[in-house]
Amino acid sequence: MAQNGGSGRKKREKPNVLITGTPGTGKTTTSAALAEAVHFRHINIGDLVKEKNLHDGWDDQLECYLINEDLVCDELEDLMDEGGNIVDYHGCDFFPERWFDHVVVLQTENSVLYDRLTKRGYTGQKLSNNIECEIFQVLLEEAKESYPEGIVVALRSDSVDDIEKNLLTLTDWIRSWSSLS
Repeated sequence: MAQNGGSGRKKREKPNVLITGTPGTGKTTTSAALAEAVHFRHINIGDLVKEKNLHDGWDDQLECYLINEDLVCDELEDLMDEGGNIVDYHGCDFFPERWFDHVVVLQTENSVLYDRLTKRGYTGQKLSNNIECEIFQVLLEEAKESYPEGIVVALRSDSVDDIEKNLLTLTDWIRSWSSLS
């Protein structure tokens, strides 16, 4: 029997994990490595939006696509019901609560984040918006408001050592979830 994970959650054989955080915190690196370690599907929402045209155009000021949240959710519904997904995106409040069994918010020290984002070519408003988002813990608050308290966890992601510790923690969590099912 598969774990229920809480009221209203559909039973599945494998959990779904959302890895969120400000751009530059290591979401894609962590998600890809975790998916490989546990043999889950890695879904990078930014890539999916580009590949499947799940957007409403381009924002010149922020230099990003205007994601169409309804199209993204429609695209993912069947995959999420199956379980075994590591979803990677810098937002989380538009995903259905029932999709995720664990929500991880990666956090990075501001000077480290600043260096990572400037190396990516972030400047001006895009750079300052993302640094402010991290300073004010916007994504952690969004996750706490959008998902049950027991499934949201913040993990430090300043270094390769942090990423390795996070991978061990998350791999252990997935294995323990599976053993309870």
